[in-house]
Amino acid sequence: MSLYRDTAVVLRVQKLGEADRIITLLTRRYGKVRAVAKGVRRTTSRFGARVEPFCHVDVQLYTGRTLDVITQVQTVDAFGVQIVEDYQRYTAACAVLETVDRLAAEEGEPVLRLYLLAVGALRALSGRDRDSSQVLDAFLLRAMSFAGWAPALVECARCGQAGPHAAFNVQAGGAVCPTCRPAGSVRPSALTLPLMEAMLHGDWDAAEAAAGPIRREASGLVAAHLQWYMERQLRSLPLVERTVPELIRERASEAALVGAAEGESGQPLN
Repeated sequence: MSLYRDTAVVLRVQKLGEADRIITLLTRRYGKVRAVAKGVRRTTSRFGARVEPFCHVDVQLYTGRTLDVITQVQTVDAFGVQIVEDYQRYTAACAVLETVDRLAAEEGEPVLRLYLLAVGALRALSGRDRDSSQVLDAFLLRAMSFAGWAPALVECARCGQAGPHAAFNVQAGGAVCPTCRPAGSVRPSALTLPLMEAMLHGDWDAAEAAAGPIRREASGLVAAHLQWYMERQLRSLPLVERTVPELIRERASEAALVGAAEGESGQPLN
């Protein structure tokens, strides 16, 4: 029997039998690990609440034949206590964990940078000092950089010509110059790509100064880029509410104006 110990973030839990659970962890030194936590579904469990998603723990395991077994757990940071009380932060944190689970595909492969990104994102979401949508977008941009999929935001994604450039194409890899611009490219606001650059590099003063519509446009480009290169949709990402009350009112006003215009013309607006 080989014992080992590490700090980890709990990514996912699954029921096993009548009282056990399979816990998927992202550890600091060993990467993704799937382990059995025996008896944690019983009310008498000593550490059942410590192996829930969003928990940052110090965990001891021993190597089993198919799955490792958790023997001790100590809480390092109880991120979940603050996260689950707020729907926006909860859904953003779910998207963080799902992204980490997808990117750390191979079990037992160290991914220290991804582990640090996950801990940092969960700490920011639980601290509530920053907008949850921007925390998520910053995490996704940095996670894509870790995976080698970071969008080109200044230079042209195809020829490398220095920017800034006005067009963005997900399939091409980000910003594109007029010469390389493929059909179907979008033309975001002039402030959107600089906002994405600021979030990628942690310039929070610039990021937090961005207006609501610019933030929403950046969020859409980040989500589209991630899901194109991941080749699948994150189940949790559509649930993330990327608005604040004043933006909800703004969206409702825009919808009312569109409805009124369609009613007058009898034709939908494109």
